[in-house]
Amino acid sequence: MSDFDLVVRSRRTITPDGERPAAIAVRDGRIAEIAAYDAPLSAVREEDLGRLALLPGLVDTHVHVNEPGRTEWEGFASATRAAAAGGVTTIIDMPLNSLPPTTTVDALELKRKAAAGQARVDVGFWGGAVPGNLADLPPLHRAGVFGFKAFLIDSGVPEFPPLSPAELTDAFRAVDALFLVHAEDPESILAHDSSARYADFVASRPRAAENTAIARVVAAARKTGARAHILHLSSSEAVPLIAAAKAEGIRITAETCPHYLSLVAEDVPDGATQFKCCPPIRDAANRDALWAALADGVIDLIVSDHSPCTPELKHAETGDFAAAWGGIASLQLGLPIIWTQAVARGHSLSDVVRWMSANPAALAGLTAKGHLTAGADADLVVFDPEARQRVDRARLQHRNPVSPYHDKTLTGVVLGSWLRGVPTVGEPAGRLLTPGGVA
Repeated sequence: MSDFDLVVRSRRTITPDGERPAAIAVRDGRIAEIAAYDAPLSAVREEDLGRLALLPGLVDTHVHVNEPGRTEWEGFASATRAAAAGGVTTIIDMPLNSLPPTTTVDALELKRKAAAGQARVDVGFWGGAVPGNLADLPPLHRAGVFGFKAFLIDSGVPEFPPLSPAELTDAFRAVDALFLVHAEDPESILAHDSSARYADFVASRPRAAENTAIARVVAAARKTGARAHILHLSSSEAVPLIAAAKAEGIRITAETCPHYLSLVAEDVPDGATQFKCCPPIRDAANRDALWAALADGVIDLIVSDHSPCTPELKHAETGDFAAAWGGIASLQLGLPIIWTQAVARGHSLSDVVRWMSANPAALAGLTAKGHLTAGADADLVVFDPEARQRVDRARLQHRNPVSPYHDKTLTGVVLGSWLRGVPTVGEPAGRLLTPGGVA
């Protein structure tokens, strides 16, 4: 009789202690043992990856699935298929742009019903903090959301309005939970008429909008002691503010995204609305400063902000940045996008795993995710860090494969993944997660 269900060997296994040869032994969906690469382990199934890298499944805490209600934009079946293809084995869904938004317990239950039986990876849910739902926050937290997202600026959809600074402070006091904040100041946004010039769009959402709003989040967290997280940081000018807040002991973390770390405004063609996101992609010097903040630990993690829409909403026919939906879908491509940039800057696979797996898992309190250690979920990814690929829209798995990365050449290819020791290419086996376990 075999001792284990699965043993996977790799000479490039990424553990919390660094990269080393190892054998990962799996029993009942968990990592039962981490042994030497050539250890004599008996299993029902064995895989020897040789020099291919073995990573913990990535954790993406910023994904807009949009189901139910706007399922034509994205849905659980397509989003989790894209996640699995990209080595992401856990996602946490944002409370918009689904209809209804996840701002009540009833809406959370509708979201769970929509996801049930469709997910190829594990799925958790954020709740939403909007004007008028303070009383809903504690029961939503008890019902199993991982925390709450709030906007300080128009979200783009009318059913998820922004909070004022005073309302944000009230929300911080309403429940002891993690708050994720889209931090842009509406008064700093400049008028933006119809235009196909990318420079006009970037000018309309200056760094000052982020800097001012982040200062307000820091002030609210200082006043209340709440735990706050800055979403999709684009402005490098805000890095010193976040660093100072951390040094002061304020409970604040920050994320950035593949598009801010790989794309630059200088290379965005006019009319190319597939590049539009909010806050915007900025210049090359800004990108380099964000990489420095990652290396210094001021920015904690990298997540996709996977925010797809139907092709029509990108207004490609006019190239009008003012009219186009602001969002980039990169759930399937995040790992090779980041590895392409990271390896060129001297970073290791261990660094990438920390930014894209361990730290997002820690943000959400997913103690069984994000690391290859005994007792953790056997969420495993096979990655060829030397291979190169050309991005082809036809191979993208999310529902509407609009992408600014089409035809770009990336370093690194995801070759397969397991969710709790089971290949993700089989029947959907994802679970619906809560901070305490499974919904």
